[in-house]
Amino acid sequence: MSIKVSKFGGTSLADATQIRKVIDILRSDAERRFVVPSAPGKRHADDEKITDLLLACHRMAENGEDTTDIFGYICGRYDRIASDLGLKADLSSEYELIARSLKRGASRDYLASRGEYLCGRLLALALNWEFVDPAEVILFDARGRFDPDCTHEKLSARLRGARNAVIPGF
Repeated sequence: MSIKVSKFGGTSLADATQIRKVIDILRSDAERRFVVPSAPGKRHADDEKITDLLLACHRMAENGEDTTDIFGYICGRYDRIASDLGLKADLSSEYELIARSLKRGASRDYLASRGEYLCGRLLALALNWEFVDPAEVILFDARGRFDPDCTHEKLSARLRGARNAVIPGF
C-alpha cells in the first residue's frame, strides 16, 4: 500500500462545514494516512484568517496593547468549530499556554503556528487520528537552521507505528 500525505489550506478548514468535507476526503481513501492542516481561513469575504488574527495579536502585544478581545475572538472561532463538529474538545489549557507565551514575548512564528496547531488538535479529534506535535519532530541545528536529515529521522521514527496522523504545518 502506498502512503498519501494530504495538505489542506485555510479555506478548506474555515469552519465545521468545510472540515466535514476534508474528513470525507480523508476517509474516502485508505492511502491518505497523514494530513497537514493549515489554520482556518476566511469563511466569507469580510472575514479574517486565523493566522492574520494571530499576527495582529503579536503586533499588539509587542506594542504593549491589550490582546484580550482579539485573542478571545480567535478562541471563540475554535470553540465554535468544535461545537459545530459535535466534539467534546476543551482547548482552554492550550489557550492559556498561548496567552502566557504571548505575554512573555513569544516569537511571531510561534504565535502564527498556533493556528495550525489548534486546527490540527480539532481535526485529529474529529478523525480519531493520532496528533503529532511538529515541535517534537521538526528539528533545527545550533544556529537555528532547519535540519532536514535529523527531522527526517525523527519524523520517520515517530510515524513508523502510526496508522494515521495529523501533523500541523506552518
